[in-house]
Amino acid sequence: MSYKTIELFCGIGGFRTASDEAGCKTIWANDISPNGCSVYRDNFGEYVLAEGDIKQEKYRIPDHDILTAGFPCQPFSSAGQKKGICDPRGTLFLEIIDIISSHTPKYFILENVRRMLSMQNGTHFATILFELSKLPYVIEWRVINAAHLGLAQNRERIFIIGTRIDSETVIPYVKLVNDKDLTHVLRTKYDGFKDYGRWKHISQYAKNFPLWGIAFQEKFFGYSPEDFSEKMPSRTLRNVLQENADNSFDYTEETLERIKQSRWVNKYVNGVQILYNQGGGARMGYTVFGTDGIASTLTASTSRHYERYRIGNCYRRLTNIEYARLQGFPDEHCKAVSVYDQYALYGNAVPPPMAKWVLKKLLSEGQTYFQEPNQRQLFQLSLESLYDR
Repeated sequence: MSYKTIELFCGIGGFRTASDEAGCKTIWANDISPNGCSVYRDNFGEYVLAEGDIKQEKYRIPDHDILTAGFPCQPFSSAGQKKGICDPRGTLFLEIIDIISSHTPKYFILENVRRMLSMQNGTHFATILFELSKLPYVIEWRVINAAHLGLAQNRERIFIIGTRIDSETVIPYVKLVNDKDLTHVLRTKYDGFKDYGRWKHISQYAKNFPLWGIAFQEKFFGYSPEDFSEKMPSRTLRNVLQENADNSFDYTEETLERIKQSRWVNKYVNGVQILYNQGGGARMGYTVFGTDGIASTLTASTSRHYERYRIGNCYRRLTNIEYARLQGFPDEHCKAVSVYDQYALYGNAVPPPMAKWVLKKLLSEGQTYFQEPNQRQLFQLSLESLYDR
């Protein structure tokens, strides 16, 4: 079956790229950014793209099977002002709720920054989860790192998926974890997992949310897996460096003089190699990064585009093509816009390998699922063969 997908806040088409690779057909996409839309058209054509404000364009959305949205993360990210759901951009999430309610797709996938789990003592994510869980869907979320999926970047993102509950969905599977991920769940936690009556009420929960969880009818159960069982072989910045990069990316003599004043530290923080630092700390002051580790999180913030790397005997910033590779896009994906504008577009994009992993999990048949044993208990969660082997 070829699923029909739509892509809200599509940007340069991270979800579109993943959907194409997974065999799905994107039938509609929307974004308000002229640069993002230029790149989208250049790669995917004009036909499906509706450029403009989603509040006006949403009335043109066709029926679809899967809704995808990397909804604006600036209200939640460390690079933004972290206003959360109160930010006008944060209210775009309510547009997603409205579209899901109107079209009731079989599935949806949402993406945002990990920080959303902990902002304001968890209240922002609680608001989002509470609204989603009122819909006729089983909601599941998980934080995953791009570095675990073969990208040379420390990029943690939360993916939220929804599986519609209807007469055809007798057993809605839990998709984003498997037996190996939950091997270390204590018996008491497992009892809470399978007993819906012991799930926590979202509106009464006031602390950081766990890295994985499931929600339904305003209640949730969550757990933080100790590892990512499907981790791919790791890569480093050396694997993505562009050969013979233009010297326009090199730093000036003034920058080199400041580097000489920095202190040699040579340490790794979250897989990122830090060679020099003016303050001597991990990330304070005038920092120079190495290429034996991975890149720090790429962002849309202009200041981050000028981070300094020692590459061979040179000191330079990463090129736009290296940004593309770190995000899992083809080298020339953003050629329709200037090199300067490409940095923000890549930094704000959903990496296709991450979206593809989630999409394939969503469409696969899992081993972990809900059951409806009787009328008295709404749901009982069961982990197939986890404890009865």
